[in-house]
Amino acid sequence: MELSNQQRAEVLVHALPYIRKYYNKIIVVKYGGNAMINQDLKEAVMGDIVLLSLIGIRVVLVHGGGPEINEVLGKIGKKPEFRNGLRVTDQETMDVVQMVLAGKVNKNLVSLIQSLGGKAIGLTGTDGHLIAAVQKDPELGYVGDITGINTAPILDLLAAGYIPVISTVGCDDRGQTYNINADTAAAQIAGALGAESLISMTDVAGILRDRNDPSTLISKIYASDARQLMKEGIIAGGMIPKIECCVEALRRGVQKVFVIDGRIPHAILIEILTEEGIGTMLVRG
Repeated sequence: MELSNQQRAEVLVHALPYIRKYYNKIIVVKYGGNAMINQDLKEAVMGDIVLLSLIGIRVVLVHGGGPEINEVLGKIGKKPEFRNGLRVTDQETMDVVQMVLAGKVNKNLVSLIQSLGGKAIGLTGTDGHLIAAVQKDPELGYVGDITGINTAPILDLLAAGYIPVISTVGCDDRGQTYNINADTAAAQIAGALGAESLISMTDVAGILRDRNDPSTLISKIYASDARQLMKEGIIAGGMIPKIECCVEALRRGVQKVFVIDGRIPHAILIEILTEEGIGTMLVRG
């Protein structure tokens, strides 16, 4: 639909209060799922991030890359194995994880952001010991638990006007690398930065009372209600660890957390720059 000049002006006027609200604040975007696979969606997401950066919102992008990792593992004849939603990671798998996340996925996102007019620099959790980690469980192999976040590299890039693009590979004091869950990393990075908001992009509309009915979207949830919704089975399956990470982000000081549908073009802008929003917002209380 083609907008008239008057309509374009009205869109900007309506967005102004939200731009003012978030100006110079930090927003962490956790990026994954189908929004990473579909090229048109990927360009829309990166375009949104560039726009937010250009209007003075400090955006930090934290990404996963599960499908790409599975694709490479398949090419070398290795079958992915998961336990409780976490990838079992032997040394060979860890090498693939590091190669795909820190290499292909991270640098492709950086290149795309720059092609759309933004400034980006890619980091992994091993750069500047950004994500300090220890082994979570020997049975999971090189899957890490985060022990600390060094925000200095991120803040330095933000101060210089760059969008930090972070792949979730951490390391310990001996230099051993670990595969880190992207939701967990995004929550802890957002908390350590004192972010205004964490936006978690998923493959569903948000939290639904009836998972088969998008019209039952719950637009706002208090952190204290999340556990009850899990008991009732409203938050279930793979959404449980994601919401636990969202609640952890709030506990660490993030003001608001949004769970939005990354399959919808410009979902980030709709959530940040409009009154209605598009997904589920979690707040403290």
